[in-house]
Amino acid sequence: MRAIPLCALLILGAVNCWAQDYPAREIRSICNFTAGSGADIIVRYYSDRLARLAGKPVVVENKPGAQGAVANDFVAKSRPDGYTLLITPASSTLAIAPHIFKHLSYDPIKDFAPVTTLLTLSFVIAVEPVNGPKSVPELVERLRAKEGHGFYATQSNSGQVSAELFKAHYKLSTAYVPFKATGDAFANLTSGNVDFMSVDSTWAATMHPQRVRVLAVTSAKRNPSLPDVPALAELGATGFDISPWWGVVVPAGTPRPIIDRLAGWFNEIAQDAETRQFLARQAAEALPGTPESMAQLLKNDMARWAGYVKLAKIQPQ
Repeated sequence: MRAIPLCALLILGAVNCWAQDYPAREIRSICNFTAGSGADIIVRYYSDRLARLAGKPVVVENKPGAQGAVANDFVAKSRPDGYTLLITPASSTLAIAPHIFKHLSYDPIKDFAPVTTLLTLSFVIAVEPVNGPKSVPELVERLRAKEGHGFYATQSNSGQVSAELFKAHYKLSTAYVPFKATGDAFANLTSGNVDFMSVDSTWAATMHPQRVRVLAVTSAKRNPSLPDVPALAELGATGFDISPWWGVVVPAGTPRPIIDRLAGWFNEIAQDAETRQFLARQAAEALPGTPESMAQLLKNDMARWAGYVKLAKIQPQ
């Protein structure tokens, strides 16, 4: 049997000891989007549950901007010690990013270590509830009556892709108006500056039907939390399925024992009845996994989203 060098044994022992003591202090949980957004609600829930299991505070820090890229860059350049993690809609902020940005300051694969997947949800097409259209056909009719086919708002990559595919299906030229925060997009919707929003179902479920009218969901089937809302596929958009998923990543180089400990905690959270109830309220479904399954899903989604971006005719920024 080949002998293992003493230095390697010492390093292995140090890593294992470090992992056994982890966490020794508070953990920073980075959120790509603003406080009060649908994303923020999810990040804060999982961070609170993680703190209970880890026995140390998990402090949420919101770093919005560039459709998630600001937070991604921060985490990618953080120390790989397990004390900075990113709970993120990874299909949106990591898998899509190389296809809609000409230049990224991080590599979605090389600069992060996957921990586990968490959940999956849909996006929605939403309008102002008082004077807005009552159906997708009515929205399309109103848009076609406007010069340039009006405007839509979103603050995320998945929202942009969903809206652009919606436009492509109905042969619309509606202009994209990007926003840093969902609240800003919503304010412009209610004031009539934009005609519809493409937004995550978590935020929409908390607002529907009093403050927004949800006309359709982007997943292949109806969302159980929005049972009265049709899927776009039901309305003739055959094959339309935008179902972003969430996961946890840490900086590349984080010791595997720490990654495994985090994965175990997050999967324990996923199995809890409280989490199932929380996800139902957020119009989401659990998607537990492993570092390996998340890595494969991310790889597959990078290829899938490339096709969506091309189909939607999105030009990289």
